[in-house]
Amino acid sequence: MSKQVDVIGAGITGLMSAYFLSKKGYQVSVFEREPYPAMQCSYANGGQISVCNSETWNNWPTVWKGTKWLLKQDAPLLIRPYPSFHKIKWMAGFLKHTLTGSHINNTIETIRLGIESRNLYNQIDSEYNLGPLYDRVDKGMMHVHTNEKDYQHAASMQELFRAYGLDWEMISAEEARRIEPALKSFKDVLGGTYVRTDWSGDIHKYCKQIKNILKDRGVLFYFGSSFDMDRIDRPTVIATGHEMYNHARELGDDFNIYPVKGYSITVNLNDERSKQAAPTVSLLDNNKKIVASRMGDRLRVAGTAELVGTNLDIRQERIEPLLQWVRENFKDVNTEDYSTWACLRPMNSNMMPIVQKSKSNDNVFYNGGHGHLGWTLGAVTGKMVADLI
Repeated sequence: MSKQVDVIGAGITGLMSAYFLSKKGYQVSVFEREPYPAMQCSYANGGQISVCNSETWNNWPTVWKGTKWLLKQDAPLLIRPYPSFHKIKWMAGFLKHTLTGSHINNTIETIRLGIESRNLYNQIDSEYNLGPLYDRVDKGMMHVHTNEKDYQHAASMQELFRAYGLDWEMISAEEARRIEPALKSFKDVLGGTYVRTDWSGDIHKYCKQIKNILKDRGVLFYFGSSFDMDRIDRPTVIATGHEMYNHARELGDDFNIYPVKGYSITVNLNDERSKQAAPTVSLLDNNKKIVASRMGDRLRVAGTAELVGTNLDIRQERIEPLLQWVRENFKDVNTEDYSTWACLRPMNSNMMPIVQKSKSNDNVFYNGGHGHLGWTLGAVTGKMVADLI
């Protein structure tokens, strides 16, 4: 009989952990509190497999921008001034990694992990022909620059990204509009950064397909089910998003993970004019920190980072900048029919995912802390934790 392994969490990190454990011949059981897979951070995020977004945030420009945006309600990064030990601890850790200069080395490692993860997703898609089932779009990803300083910074990073295997191209405004004609009405484009091998898709649909594959392999799923941390008696992967922070503390481990809140809207493109006007290339507005991905007859627009604890309220003042961004830059897209969503991204203070064995319990393994790159890095960290076990 094959050895049994439990996985707690059925988001992208938990499902990828289960996938690679199952491939190794383990009998896997997945426990999920929600009634379905991928109902939290893997539900309606920006939809991007974005190795081009591997630069970590632990640098002084991010710190200065965060300080400047502190009291601005529609800021891309908003730190709400409500004190808590958890928030102060995370911010202190973030500053520590900024001071120690880990930014470049961690960026290089994230590029490496991202490329490996992207290759793993491509292998899975090829084996099961999944692409059409989750609205995959293989048109690359483009950072759109409207700020000269940001554009020059991107140019300065080109050599590093290319040296570590990413097809990073600096393109002019004219080239950007040729690659994505919908940018013809985009405000103040100076140029772009284009990576042809990145892509986008609906992570929620993807997770449902992976669940079906795993069920066919004999993986057992227990939805609407809690897991007793006091009764771990066999190898167990904890992949519970931002809640991994509390679960680890219960078990005697300590990680500096904070729930960084993000928002998205999904615009239903109900008329032909909107479908023609909406972009198909996956975009990141580098100045506004807003991303957009086409998913069939829908446009997913996501952005903002908010430090507000575990509050999941959807605030209209954080949704409005996303709607306004579409209205200003893609004027013929009708935004009348849209849905809203918010999630709590589990972000490690050094922006790196945590894949390791517990220091206090030989049966416990962690997979989390991916922040805004959960979709991008989910495959590789799932394989890493399976290899670790």
